[in-house]
Amino acid sequence: MSDTSHPESPASTQTAPSAPEESVHQPHDFRQASLLSPRQMQALRTHQTQFIHAVETRLAQFLRSEFPLKLSNIQVVPYQKLTEGWMAPTHLVLFKTEPLRGVSLMEIPLRLGLTMVDRLMGGSGRVGDLCRELSEIEKALLDQIVQIILDEWCNNWTMVKPLKPALLGSETNGRFLQTAPPQTNMLTLTIDASLVDCTGKIMLAFPYAVLEPSLRQLGGKAGPPAETPAPAVPAQVPWNRHLDEVALPVTAEWQGMELSARELLHLKVGDVVQVTPRTAQQVCVRLGEATKFHGRLGTMAGQWAVELTRAAKA
Repeated sequence: MSDTSHPESPASTQTAPSAPEESVHQPHDFRQASLLSPRQMQALRTHQTQFIHAVETRLAQFLRSEFPLKLSNIQVVPYQKLTEGWMAPTHLVLFKTEPLRGVSLMEIPLRLGLTMVDRLMGGSGRVGDLCRELSEIEKALLDQIVQIILDEWCNNWTMVKPLKPALLGSETNGRFLQTAPPQTNMLTLTIDASLVDCTGKIMLAFPYAVLEPSLRQLGGKAGPPAETPAPAVPAQVPWNRHLDEVALPVTAEWQGMELSARELLHLKVGDVVQVTPRTAQQVCVRLGEATKFHGRLGTMAGQWAVELTRAAKA
């Protein structure tokens, strides 16, 4: 009996070739690669860390509670990507830093904002899981804290470029907020904040183009200075030792507080006269009858104190 089976053809044992896998391409924005050099980034981080320490001290005194702050991140992102990262609802503050152009933004999580307002009003600062929009009164109170943060941020740039903050308003949803074109580069500072049992991230965002000249100047100051001939030491003026024990009155005063005649008439012991944060920043220190320094009001070791910020013009 003959074998009638036929061997399988080579074609029948071969599998169809698989289609090549498509490579995955990740988008990359080359425009941002050279916005901040490593030297500029290092100088900016050091500069902003000084701002964080200053505002941490101010807010701890203002809220009468420890308020640890830490610089978490510095980056440059497009405005559209920035808006996509905002929570909804949240508390967005719109402001300007005059004389710079453009609108800048500050984001404060609602729970952190409510905690700060409760602490400012004398509460414990424990709001639990409460997360609701701020009332108009609460927004006005929170604006005082925002003003302190922005004042310290501008004060930190005084040696590079004098700046002055101006609040423009606030929003609760930034998805439809359009303060800049979508591709506008924004310099963002992310700050980790902790108050009582609440933690959150405060973000400040500035149009990069308006800060670029100052950033270049700041980056140019980083690193060791170039070797230059040492300036001639001026001749020291001889001091008259007979003046060592002369008593010289030192006074600190500030302006900007106004009361009506009726309010003055009804003042009594125990009344509290509110001093605005801006007024506390404009203290004149007099030696005798002459104004010699400008400073800001604060406390040290449980006592009132004035920190000297600059010398008065002659």
